[in-house]
Order: sequence, then C-alpha cells, then structure tokens
Amino acid sequence: MQLVIVESPAKAKTIEKYLGSDYRVLASYGHVRDLPPKDGSVNPDEGFAMEWENYADKSKQLKAITDLAKTADRLILATDPDREGEAISWHVQEVLRNRKALPKDVQRVTFNAITKATVTEAMKHPRELDDDLIDAYRARRALDYLVGFTLSPVLWRKLPGAKSAGRVQSVSLRLIVSREREIEAFRAQEYWSVTADFEHDGTPFVARLVTFEGKKLDRLSIGEEGAALRAKAAVEEGRFSVQTVETKPASRNPPPPFTTSTLQQEASRKLGFSADHTMRIAQGLYEDGAITYMRTDGVQMDSSAISAARLAVANRYDASYVPDKPRVYTTKAKNAQEAHEAIRPTDFGKDKVGAGDHARLYDLIWKRALASQMASARMERTTVELLDGSGHTGLRATGQVVLFPGYLALYEEGSDDSQDEDAKRLPRLREGDAPAKKAVHAEQHFTQPPPRFSEASLVKRMEELGIGRPSTYASIIKTLKDRAYVRVEKNRFFAEESGRLVTAFLERFFERYVGYDYTAGLEDELDEVSGGRAEWQAVLAAFWQDFKPRTTEVMDQKPSEVTAELDIFLEPYLFPAHADGGDARLCPNCGEGRLALRGGKFGAFVACSNYPECKYTRRFGQPGGEDGADTGPETLGQDPETGLPIERKSGRFGPYIQLGEGKEAKRASIPKDLPGELDLEWAIKLLSLPRTVGTHPETGEPITASIGRYGPYLAHAGKYARLTSTADVFETGMNTAVVKLAEAAAGGGRPQRGAQPPLKVLGLHPRTEAEIKLMEGRYGAYVTDGETNATLPKSIEKDALTLEEAAQLIDARAAAAPAKKVKKKAPAKKAAVKKPAAAMSDGTAPEKKVAAKKPAAKKPAAKKAMA
Repeated sequence: MQLVIVESPAKAKTIEKYLGSDYRVLASYGHVRDLPPKDGSVNPDEGFAMEWENYADKSKQLKAITDLAKTADRLILATDPDREGEAISWHVQEVLRNRKALPKDVQRVTFNAITKATVTEAMKHPRELDDDLIDAYRARRALDYLVGFTLSPVLWRKLPGAKSAGRVQSVSLRLIVSREREIEAFRAQEYWSVTADFEHDGTPFVARLVTFEGKKLDRLSIGEEGAALRAKAAVEEGRFSVQTVETKPASRNPPPPFTTSTLQQEASRKLGFSADHTMRIAQGLYEDGAITYMRTDGVQMDSSAISAARLAVANRYDASYVPDKPRVYTTKAKNAQEAHEAIRPTDFGKDKVGAGDHARLYDLIWKRALASQMASARMERTTVELLDGSGHTGLRATGQVVLFPGYLALYEEGSDDSQDEDAKRLPRLREGDAPAKKAVHAEQHFTQPPPRFSEASLVKRMEELGIGRPSTYASIIKTLKDRAYVRVEKNRFFAEESGRLVTAFLERFFERYVGYDYTAGLEDELDEVSGGRAEWQAVLAAFWQDFKPRTTEVMDQKPSEVTAELDIFLEPYLFPAHADGGDARLCPNCGEGRLALRGGKFGAFVACSNYPECKYTRRFGQPGGEDGADTGPETLGQDPETGLPIERKSGRFGPYIQLGEGKEAKRASIPKDLPGELDLEWAIKLLSLPRTVGTHPETGEPITASIGRYGPYLAHAGKYARLTSTADVFETGMNTAVVKLAEAAAGGGRPQRGAQPPLKVLGLHPRTEAEIKLMEGRYGAYVTDGETNATLPKSIEKDALTLEEAAQLIDARAAAAPAKKVKKKAPAKKAAVKKPAAAMSDGTAPEKKVAAKKPAAKKPAAKKAMA
C-alpha cells in the first residue's frame, strides 16, 4: 500500500479517483504543527533551535496518518508546490519519524494542477524534500516569531491598548497610516476649467481651453472665478476652426495571465472581493481541478496550455484574433520565487465552472488567460487643435477610435485610477473645418488628496516595494483588520487610532525595522536562502544581534519617558499650528494649561496639564487645531425631572450622553443616524429609553422600542423585531409594531435564536430547497436552513455573502455533524458500567474513582500528541 499525503480533504478525494487501488490518500488539513505561542520556542543562544508542537485539533488526522504509515510500503508527500507545501510535508515526515512510523521509502511529488494527466505524470517523477525551501520556511517562521514575541511585549508595557506587532504587518500598516497623514496634510487648491460643447456631422464632442490671451495653460493656470469668466466670455465670442489634426496609430498588448497578486488586485477592482476571500475561492477552484495552482509569481504558461488557448481563441473568434506567434511572458516581480505557471484554467474549453463567487472568479481567470494569447488591439489616437480668428484663444479635443479590438473583445484590465479622457470618441475632422459651438462651461474644481488604499492598490504597492510575498498579502491584510488597526469603508482602508499610535511608536523607537528598504532587503535575504545561496541561521543571527539590544533598550525606558518622546514626535499631528499664530498647546477649556500626550488604561489621549482642576481631554486620534478642537464634556442642559445636568461626552466606544455623576449616572450612546443635531430634547429622549409603544392586543403584554447592541428594535414577551432607524424607535405606532413582530415571528429560525430577526433571506438551498437565512448571533453572524447552523468565517463579509457560499457552509457543517453524534453515543453505552456509582449516589467515593480514571486514560494520548 502507498500512502499519499495532501493538505485538504477535497484535494485528497479528487486525487484518490486518479490513482489505483494500491493508493490511499489522506489530508493533513494544512499545517500539523507550529511553534508554541510561548517564550523560548526559538532559542537564539542554541543556533536558533526551534521547539515544535503538534496542533491539538489535528490529533485525529495525525493518528490516521500514523496508523496507515505503519503499514505503508511507500510515503508520498504531495502537498502544494511552494515553500508552505514543502514545510507541511517536512512537518508530516518529522512527526512520523518521532513516532517511529516513517516508511523507509519517502518521496516528494508536486503538480501544478489537479487533473488526472498532471497527477499521474507527477507520480512518475518523484524527488526528495527540498532542504533549501525548508530552511527558508524555518528562517521566516523563526524571524516572525522573534519579532512578534520580542516586540509585542514592549508594546504592551509601553503603549497601553496596543495589541501586537509583526515584521511585515507593521510595515504594511505604516503604508496605510502614511497615506492618512498625506491626506490630512493636503491643502486643496482651487482651479477652473473652461470647456466648449461642439458638434460636427451630427457627432458631439468636447474641447478644453488650452490657450488664453496668447498664453498656454496648464490644469491649475486659472485659479479664480474672475479669470474663468473672462476666459469663458472669450470662448463664447470666438469663432473657432480646426487648426491641426494629428492622428497617431497605437496598439495595446494584452496583460499576462494572473499571478497571485494580480489576481487579488483584479478581483478586488472588478468583483469587490477581499484578498482573503479571493484566495479562499481560488483554493476551491484549484482543488476541484478547474485552475492551476493559485500561489505563484510566474506569468508563463505551459506550451500545451498556450496551444490550447490559441485554439480556443480561433474557435471563439476568427483567425485575425490569433497572433502570428505565441505570446511568451516573463515575470517582472522582484525576486520571484518558486516559479510556477501563471494561474490559468486547466481546460480552456470550459468557459463556465461552478456557481456564485466561484463562477465569477473562474470567469475572470479564464478571460485573462485566454486574452493573454490574443492579438493586440489597434486604435487611432487623434488630437484636434482649434483656434479663434485672433489666434489668442485655443481649444483642444482628444479622443481615440478602436480600429480592431483584438483582446479587448474579451477582456480589459481594471484600473485604480480614473479613465483617460483620450478614450472619448471624436468625429472625423479636417483642417479648416468649423464645427458648430453649442455651449461653453466654466467649472470650479479643487485638487484632490491622494486616494486611500484599496486592497488592490495596497497589494500593488506592497509588491512594488518588495514587502512580503504574494502568498502572504491576504493574511497580512486580514491581521490588520482583526487587530482593529484599520477599518474598511467603501473598499478603502482608514487608519484607526490604535493603528496610528502603534505606527508612531515603531517609527520613533524602531525606525529601521519598519523601513521599506530594510524590510524588502530582508525579504531578499530570505529568498537567497530559498535558492540555497545563504545559510538560514546566519541570516537570523545578523538580524538578532541588532534587534535584541534595541528592544532591551526601549524596554528599560519608563512608560512616561516613552509617552514624552511620542508627544514630541507627534506634535505636528496632535498640535498643528494655528493660522493666527496662536499657541497650539494652550488648553481651549481653561485657557491656562498646556496640552500634552498622556497614557491611560485604554490607550493614549491628550490632556491638560492643570488636571484635576481642568478635566479637558480628547482622544489621541482626534487632531487638535482650530477645526478639530474638543472642549471636553459639553453640558446640554438640565433634566426637567431630576434637575441633574445632562452632558455629552466621548468615551472609549465613542460619544455618549450622561445624566448625573458616579455609579448612579445614566448613560446612553449617541446613534450615528440621529435625525438632526444632538440637543437637550434628543438627549432626554435617548435617556428615557426603552419607550413603551403600547399593550399588545392579543397577549396584553407591553411592546417596547429601544436601541441595543444590534441597533434599534421592538421587544414583546421575549421576542424581538428589528427597526430600521433611530427615528423609528420614537415614531413607530401600535399597528406597525404588531405587524413587525408578527413578521419577525414568521421569519422564525430556531426558538433560542428567535430574539433576532434575520439580517437577510438569501434564498432557497440549491440542493435541499430549504430557505437559507443570514442571522446575527451572540458570537457573530451565521447562516441557517432551519436545521443546521453554520458560523460565518471572519474572512467572509456579511454583505458580500452569496447563496451558494451559504449553502456550502451549511453543507460542510451538516457533514461534520455525524462525528459529533458518535461522540455523544459513547457515554450512553457505558451507562451500565456506571450503575454502582448511581447506587451509591449518597457517597463521594464512586465519583472520585471516575474522576481519577479520566486523567489516566488521557495520558497516553497526550504523549502521542507531543511526539
């Protein structure tokens, strides 16, 4: 018997179909062991010796692999063809070696696609494990561990509220924070554009003013309204004719097939997918045999795939769409490692695979790969110059005409920037033509700050700088989100307060280690290890000899000293200069104290030096200055019933209102959708919640409206119904409330979950036809078909969830359910053994004996897990 090990059960199931009856294929379910999250897992004093620990949740898989390995004649390690895949194979081999279950014949097999031909051919060409790739993996893992477990404790002790730091994570965060600073420092500049609408031979076009009063203009030349109106009048009065027509032929070549990073970028632009979601869907397509391996830096395709693509183009279009010679691409990525084929379909004859997001991503991959072997697009770019009779006022119109679409007939690459105006169509114009002028416009504009990063542009920038590697981008971005260092709004990254503070701390005290060039250089060194040109322990030693002393030096500083340093470092941000030249640090509340950065239990904040006489504070992330000043607690007025003051305050979780002081004070959060501005009247309303709508006509019990953790809602007899806005809490009447509660009850779900109405009804399960709903639970969002509940992974955003994905989650959860039922049956069978204990239930001895037996039974299993 020959034992084959792969990562996933889907991959195992597919491969087992291709191999003979002499093969058994088992899945490791990813990595089987890792460095334990504790000090000492990597020991720099002993050559960076590493202590590995088996994952507790992989004990079943490891036992199954071990049992079969003991009887196998040959072990074939067929994990993914990259560094991580090599590492998984190495870990499996080491676990089996430690358990004395390693077969004598151990071979490594890799394949770039899960098709029968590819897999069977790969089995004919086994090799040994690649020690260079394993060393590169160990170096990266040790480096990330040493940074995390050495730097993070410094953060925790010197920067309250900080969560963690990472070698590449922190540098990626710096990119986002630096862009935020650029946006804040940007000062908009006013400018005006003057354009004229023309028409020629029934075709309209627009021309832009480029010459005025005999002077050439650039985009910012007209800076105020008066000049714009004078220019507009000159264009209105002028009689324009075509002075020159310049036509240039142009061509556009198709982009290469996808790599990991370009797939993440394009899926973000065109499909709105996060990098993590893209890789998860691509993993499924790969395991289904639909596409080649999706973690790659390579842009080349196999010669047989190129031939298949050219044939598919010829079948779909005509011969003019097939270039004379096959297109051969070479990678431009810096230090591309483990070069494999680009991401492409395994069968170009299939233009559709799967459903939902799987189908959408496959369509993108198929079109991109096919287009890469199509003819170039041919176009004509035209520039028309128009002058008035005086020659002092000139206009320009630009456009292009696509003469032959070529690959554009199938695919056009997305862009993070606005489209070029040259893409507009122009009529056929000749010198001397006098097109009809229809209207003239003068429009005001303001220069715009650089845009915040989207996932696509962030991945692109990281790749340009050589930070991280494409296979790690998705996990880096996910970590930044999970740590709440950034938030995403409308597909753009915003730096949170905690992210800004951590970045400032690292820039001030660990500037070298968050430097772009340094991080990229370290990646280059690790790639040298992959190629066998550098020794992994030497790379780690060079890093550690400088990094360790620096962390010790910072750890020895007092928190107050660190805060004082940050106060100076962040002065331009926290205390920007006033336009009138006033003191930016002068307390706006008392007018005497000086503002400075302080550290607190929940993070940093700005406070007045006259504390406690002056209690002025503002959050770290709220810049000072004339426009951003916070005068501290704001008294809205007095409560008419109690006479106590009602104040508006800012807390850890945002703005809120408070009635009274101390433990007896009543508080209420300020909703973001509050109609109008918060005043005393609204504050009294919010503090008065819950509001009694009335008595239910059927049960006689009260119906109340309030605002809770999940937003505004109605409550009645332990049942709830969602309201859409804060205004509804105070305006919903009895009739509407009864209807909403009835609708929520009809929407149902399991009784214990009935308190929350569904967030969305996704539709009918494509296989069981049961209605699938998206729900909000105590531990996060989940989907249900009425019988099976499946928690939504953090990598899936609720708003982007599709019906097919929900169905797959439910199917996977249902498939796992029988294993749990078997566990529950086992104690029932042993009930007869426990009868004596039941008969002596008055005493404690039988119970102690049972308790004593349990640890004894588990000891052997525990030893195996650590083997």
